[in-house]
Amino acid sequence: MDSQPSILVIDDEPDNFDVVETLLDGENYQIYYSPSGQQALNRLDSFQPDLILLDVMMPDLDGMEVCRHIKADPQWQAVPIIMVTALTDKEDLARCLATGADDFISKPVNGVELRARVHSMLRIKQQYDNMQVLLKLREDMVNMIVHDLRNPLTSIVLGAEILRLSSLSPEQQQGKVDQILVAGQQLQSLIDSLLIMAKLESGKMVLNYTEVDLCTLCMSALADIEAIANQKNLTLIRELPEPGGIVAVDAVIFRRVLDNLLSNAIKFSPYKSQVTLRGECLAAGGVKVQVADSGSGISLELRQIIFEKYEIGTPIPEVSQIGLGLAFCKMAIEAHSGSITIEDNYPNGTIFTVLLKNE
Repeated sequence: MDSQPSILVIDDEPDNFDVVETLLDGENYQIYYSPSGQQALNRLDSFQPDLILLDVMMPDLDGMEVCRHIKADPQWQAVPIIMVTALTDKEDLARCLATGADDFISKPVNGVELRARVHSMLRIKQQYDNMQVLLKLREDMVNMIVHDLRNPLTSIVLGAEILRLSSLSPEQQQGKVDQILVAGQQLQSLIDSLLIMAKLESGKMVLNYTEVDLCTLCMSALADIEAIANQKNLTLIRELPEPGGIVAVDAVIFRRVLDNLLSNAIKFSPYKSQVTLRGECLAAGGVKVQVADSGSGISLELRQIIFEKYEIGTPIPEVSQIGLGLAFCKMAIEAHSGSITIEDNYPNGTIFTVLLKNE
């Protein structure tokens, strides 16, 4: 729903519309008017209402028939309809609800009651709209996750099948084993990230702080990513402090942040370019870690959303982009009371900076 909800008033008496408009003045609604049920049905697409106030007693096509038509259309079934009626007999009011109306209000219309019922119905409509967004997001998420899980799984299955059926040289066998290992690591990393993100979001993740050596942690991350970098002939450059620089973090989660940032940098760097990992123990305490790539960069507009779940940068053919890696990094670093930022890596590429300060 837009920030300014739209209300369609269907009534054959213009004076009644004026009353409604006056009573709802100052409520920040966009109010439309239709003098007949048939015109309203013909123009629903142009009105795009979030709520309909529908008079019952109208010539030609009365309110109950209009309500039946609207609720019979799947596109408009979720739009709440408040019947405005002078009828007071319980059976007549029951008939209004039986046609699909969501609520009713009696004439003469009371301002306090009208505003309360409108607020209530719009709140329900907003909840429905939010649910539809979540369902679409979940559908897209499932499709992306299935796609990203299937790619390394396919690589593992094919590699194993080739090893089983083919007469390969020892060097070729080792190549296939390396391929299976890389795919397995990708699969494990994605699954672990999904599980950790779910715990972070639910507030059930308790960080297990330990003191670790920053240089050792970074070197381990580089070693594990080396096979993937070699597939693109990338040079991994390290600019790290001397061993002995201690940082207090949840080592498992922080290491996964490094894995995701490095994997992301490799994914978007062109062949035969370089990826740099920098680490620095700050004089005031805390650490700064940077991962720099040589890719196409990230626009200022995308930087505003790139850390949101399921958001991705510029789509690249044949590159798996589930839009979870950076969202995980942001959640994990903020759980450490730190920050993660983006800047340009001149002349080409992007630098991601993670900053953790001592409390």
